[in-house]
Amino acid sequence: MALTDLVPWNRNRSVTTRRVADEGDPFLALHREMNRIFDDFSRGFGVGIPTGFGTHSGWPQIEVSETDREVKVAAELPGMDQKDVEVTLAEGALTLKGEKKSESQGALYSERWHGQFQRSLQLGPDIDPEKVTASFKNGILTVTLAKRAEAERQVKRISVSSG
Repeated sequence: MALTDLVPWNRNRSVTTRRVADEGDPFLALHREMNRIFDDFSRGFGVGIPTGFGTHSGWPQIEVSETDREVKVAAELPGMDQKDVEVTLAEGALTLKGEKKSESQGALYSERWHGQFQRSLQLGPDIDPEKVTASFKNGILTVTLAKRAEAERQVKRISVSSG
């Protein structure tokens, strides 16, 4: 069975005559409109490119863990080296930025992705920017961010009166 056999508008060439007869049916009109909306939505995603590359959030895949003393962020960056990745912390936001170079020259077909990426995580004011470390091993970038001491956190409790 060919893929085109699964697409209803390619089964026969008399679809336009059937549509004219069905124009008065509100359920078919709703069905066509929903199909159009989903087609328009999914058109922005490229084949073989994981959702979230580039301007979308979601790549690289990350894992965030937290203890009383630190926040640890691990990002999967397969096929990359530490020199290809830039890590910054500004105003409580950790940003991972980089570029994966193309490794295949003249491939007939490839689902491998290459290009630039950027991912930011808002971690808040509890992070001490002077105590951040990063390591890269086996395609995993691990950023460890120490939290400020309790006395250094600038949280002001405001009492609420009735009234």
